[in-house]
Amino acid sequence: MTGDRTATGRPPLVDGFGRVHTDLRISVTDRCNLRCTYCMPLEVAFKPRAELLDYEEIARVARVATACGIRAVRLTGGEPLVRRDLDRLVRLLAAVPGLDDLALSTNGLLLEEQAAALRAAGLNRLNVSLDALREESFLQIARRPGLDRVLAGLAAAKAAGFASIRINAVSIRGLTEAEIVPLADFCRREGFQLRFIEFMPLDAEAAWSQGQVLSGGEVRDILERHFGPLDPTPSGDPGQPAVDYAYRTAPEAPGVGFIDPVTRPFCDRCDRLRLTADGQFRNCLFSLAEWDVRAVLRDGGDDDAIARLLAACVAAKRAAHGIGTSAFERPERAMYQIGG
Repeated sequence: MTGDRTATGRPPLVDGFGRVHTDLRISVTDRCNLRCTYCMPLEVAFKPRAELLDYEEIARVARVATACGIRAVRLTGGEPLVRRDLDRLVRLLAAVPGLDDLALSTNGLLLEEQAAALRAAGLNRLNVSLDALREESFLQIARRPGLDRVLAGLAAAKAAGFASIRINAVSIRGLTEAEIVPLADFCRREGFQLRFIEFMPLDAEAAWSQGQVLSGGEVRDILERHFGPLDPTPSGDPGQPAVDYAYRTAPEAPGVGFIDPVTRPFCDRCDRLRLTADGQFRNCLFSLAEWDVRAVLRDGGDDDAIARLLAACVAAKRAAHGIGTSAFERPERAMYQIGG
């Protein structure tokens, strides 16, 4: 960007607190083949296909957003790999001028079959959700089997040539403590980056409570008791939510990061926006408002109308989500309906 305009001449996406937005999370579906306790109910009615944006609509929004300064896109769900021919969307997005980074978040169940095609289509990076390495714990959290398929998917991703594979693990008190060290061992051995994420109030069954939050600080203590000191490492991305650390006793090993939205909010540096599968812009996971870009797309709106709607979404962004304060209001949508 130069001055107060992007290279395309559009104004950058700056909110009322000076945060410049360069990251867009795009959900391609609310459907999923797991039923994780922190995300989905056991029984769920999904959106009709006609209400979801098609791939050409998604690519158009991405082109406009990139012209406004978005530089990174991550595809999410639900589970994005359940959407047919996802590699076609990846190919469309990889061709968007100015888009520097294209990533995908997945639970990994269908990754073994799709990893090579996604990589060939232009996908840069992968985040794979894996909360447990014991089948009993996996079933308790995911409420469906599939640990072996996730591990096979990770192996296929390595074979397909993905240089950046990150494991995301949600930490829940009384449930995941015993998984922390095995996950770290696994990631160190396999060359995966590992990030622990605090349990957030976005579960569909509204069962979240503060007492279930296993903090990043507590997870770090467990790791240090087993592996020795962790040293903070600088990030090249000022907007990233994680605080990353290296193992002092094994600095050559992939490090570990902590995303602590409950105990150490990172709202002051948030540079992310979201597009739901049914075509709504959101400026925060915990936003209470949405901006309907699907209506603009299907009512004949031009690119300027999309850009104005995106700018309005950014302008309305609050200073912080407010978890743990009296001002916090839980959004009506759960994580799978918003996009992880």
